Amino acid sequence: MITLAVDAMGGDFGLPVTVPGAVAFLRQYPDTRLLMVGDEAAVRDALTAARAPMERIEVVHCSEIVGMDESPQLALKNKKDSSMRVAINQVKSGQAVAAVSAGNTGALMATARFVLKTLPGIDRPAIAKFLPADNNELVCALDLGANIDCPPEQLLQFAVMGAQLVAALQPHKTSPRIGLLNVGTENIKGTETVKAAHALLRDSHLNFVGNIEGSDIFGGKVDVVVCDGFVGNIVLKTIEGSVLFIGGIIKEEFKRSLYSKWVALWSLPVLRKFKTRLDPRRFNGAIFLGLRGIVVKSHGGTDAEGFTYALAEAYHEARADIITSLESAVARDLSQMQDKETATEA
Repeated sequence: MITLAVDAMGGDFGLPVTVPGAVAFLRQYPDTRLLMVGDEAAVRDALTAARAPMERIEVVHCSEIVGMDESPQLALKNKKDSSMRVAINQVKSGQAVAAVSAGNTGALMATARFVLKTLPGIDRPAIAKFLPADNNELVCALDLGANIDCPPEQLLQFAVMGAQLVAALQPHKTSPRIGLLNVGTENIKGTETVKAAHALLRDSHLNFVGNIEGSDIFGGKVDVVVCDGFVGNIVLKTIEGSVLFIGGIIKEEFKRSLYSKWVALWSLPVLRKFKTRLDPRRFNGAIFLGLRGIVVKSHGGTDAEGFTYALAEAYHEARADIITSLESAVARDLSQMQDKETATEA
């Protein structure tokens, strides 16, 4: 039985989203149980209204909530009994194998890093997320916003972790292809940091295919996209906005005339498949990669279905025992790289 801790109070909507999402998740995954963390009376009322399977749920009471616009530093210092912090504490104590929250991203990262610490050899965690790619594949992108400015060594660490995450969740990809996001594919392009990171990745034992451009992210050329959090967050928000923009245009055009409405009726099966493949909710849930425990961030504005997908992301990472594989991979890979650097200097 896999146990997940849920920040039931977090996100833009809190209980009206987290509880229905949690109930739907439990119905889809019978080998799971949940620790629902929040105000006990409110959580129990919401669970009762949703007809939740209480035999697989434990309510963990807390007295505080971290606001979506609250300072991460103040939340870490002053909200020690928040639903976010108590949920992460469940992972620290071993009561749960993963924590899921739709709350304040900065506060969640600061709290998770303080409580769980980073894996040996990892300077800072990265936000990693799977995105849709060509031929029904998935591509792992990191960092998507945790670290605005990253030295080359951190980008190398991200590559090591991203490759291991892909290998753990997609066992058929034994040697994930890694691309470094840049303004061009040529080695001479990019900032000094990116060029230095390119050199580190090129000299590593990783399956580094070189620089890639933004247009290559979905092309199936790579399995892992590496970038700093500043670039990654802009990429992520641009993708989300583009999907909404394209969907809006399609809807607008099909409503333009009686003929276009008739065409839309005949096109419904294709349109439904298009909507399903690009539905952002299906890709909700990003892991804070590099911590000594699994913490998954759900989009704060998602609905219940999207929150269910975030819980499923945590479930799959727990099933794959991603922390154990990450710890051994990071120790092995970084040690090999240091040995190679030492031999080169000698």
